[in-house]
Amino acid sequence: MQWKGRRQSTNVEDRRRMAGGTMVAGGGILAIIVTIIGLLIGGGGDLGSLFGPGGGAVAGQTQTEVSLTPHQKEMGEFASVIFADTEDFWNEQFKESGLTYEEPRLVLFTGSVSTASGYATSATGPFYSPPDKTVYIDLTFFDEMARKYGAPGDFVYAYVISHEVGHHVQNLLGTLSQVTAMQRQASKTQGNELMVRLELQADFFAGVFAHHEHAQGYLDVGDIDEALVAASAIGDDRLQMQAQGYVVPDSFTHGTSEQRSRWFKLGYTTGDPSKGDTFTPAYNSL
Repeated sequence: MQWKGRRQSTNVEDRRRMAGGTMVAGGGILAIIVTIIGLLIGGGGDLGSLFGPGGGAVAGQTQTEVSLTPHQKEMGEFASVIFADTEDFWNEQFKESGLTYEEPRLVLFTGSVSTASGYATSATGPFYSPPDKTVYIDLTFFDEMARKYGAPGDFVYAYVISHEVGHHVQNLLGTLSQVTAMQRQASKTQGNELMVRLELQADFFAGVFAHHEHAQGYLDVGDIDEALVAASAIGDDRLQMQAQGYVVPDSFTHGTSEQRSRWFKLGYTTGDPSKGDTFTPAYNSL
């Protein structure tokens, strides 16, 4: 992906220089890829888009300043450029609809982080926190994506970040609050289905963003394939099969590998955010 020398976001806070001496309790099922449903079922917690909830500096935790390696610095710069691109894209989309886009924040952390919703560790993976309208990412997650899930490539970062920003868009448009109300009246299985619809829409928004990046001439050959491999690698069916040798569809919260890659690709091919209504189709046709 072509990114060097381009604008970096001013809404990025890099906490990676502060390393804590203690890790907070946290994490969740499937280790890296998890979902916090607290917000949606009335708990007011984080919404993990691709992956989960999180937590920077933890109360009572000893902090020491560390130096970043050249690779770590470059990864932070890359994330900041991608975040800036999402700002440009969604500002324009909201303006065209007569709305004002409230830009989110991005926090880069190592190990653990505090949010408006509480604390979390890097084991939860990247996540979006609705109360403080912030995306949280431990960038070492991408090393795990490449090593454990066979999904390397710089555009994987762009897919993950734009997916999380997609949850911010859902927050601004009221989709999250609507789903919250629906989940309070739903069974656990129905609640999981609603989560899948949210996640697939965020995948779709990531695809629409990829369409924008292509139109700007920023993509290299193979970038979209990298995103599709990543989307497939973190499907609920594939993760459950890897973890336990069988799948439980009623427990899915993010969608199957096929669904995730298909909705991302639909967003990429249409380039139109209005085409991403994952709530209208019958569940078996998602």
